[in-house]
Amino acid sequence: MSERAAPFHCPYCGDEDLRPGEQGHGAWECVACNRAFQLKFLGLLTRGLARTPDGEGEAT
Repeated sequence: MSERAAPFHCPYCGDEDLRPGEQGHGAWECVACNRAFQLKFLGLLTRGLARTPDGEGEAT
């Protein structure tokens, strides 16, 4: 398991040019829109995900 989960794109502009931020663990900076953001894992959902007959996931 990696120590740092990397986002694939900026949540604000969608660009993929991201760099680890200087603010610490989970901090990222977007070069395209000049924004900084932080990712944080909150935990697992207790309900899980139920499958419907058409194959789509639906929260239970």
